[in-house]
Amino acid sequence: MVRLHEQTIVIPVVFVAQAGSSDHGLITNYARPAGNLTGFTTFDSVALAGKMAGALKDLVPGLARVLLIMSRGHPSMAGYSRQLLEDAPSLGVVPRAIEVISTAELEREIITLAREPGGGLLLPADQFHIQHRDLILELATRYRLPAIYAYRSHVTAGGLMSYSLDFTALYGAAASYVDRILKGEKPVDLPVQATTKYELVINLKTAKALGLTVPPTLLARADEVIE
Repeated sequence: MVRLHEQTIVIPVVFVAQAGSSDHGLITNYARPAGNLTGFTTFDSVALAGKMAGALKDLVPGLARVLLIMSRGHPSMAGYSRQLLEDAPSLGVVPRAIEVISTAELEREIITLAREPGGGLLLPADQFHIQHRDLILELATRYRLPAIYAYRSHVTAGGLMSYSLDFTALYGAAASYVDRILKGEKPVDLPVQATTKYELVINLKTAKALGLTVPPTLLARADEVIE
């Protein structure tokens, strides 16, 4: 987004789930965003690290170690790892956050985690996780590691669970902004909005394969249960 903003200050841009907009200097006034940018931001995106770890702990009471994996240089890595470190004591888990740049590194870290019992994977929103979804799911299955993802598509493809933004609602809202701009409104008149709707998805078949019983309280919280 920063690079796109450097290319044009004229063409209207509607961003979606952009974290760190204020940190990057992209937005200084959320009510009336100056310039050509507006859209939907994740003000509390880093808090998702703790929420994801908490949901995984609810499903896996014996969870003792959580490995957060993101691609090297990801702008949200520092915030995610800091939040996980803060929340870990109350969850009773030992956190570790690592950056990877290749599938070889990814596999090596997952194998290391699997050498001792009680490990779980935390995989926040990251294009690397989308690109290598099938490998990640295969490794989690092979080493019987419970994992929580940021994308519903990982769960429908066989992953254990996801806690993430409701992307369907988010892109629908962004489309409404695009429509209004095409009809003549200006980005400055469209306030930047915080994303507030999240969804929890659980795959019961995968839970059973891992020998896990989903607590009724967690089932009640789930927005979708895949059987």
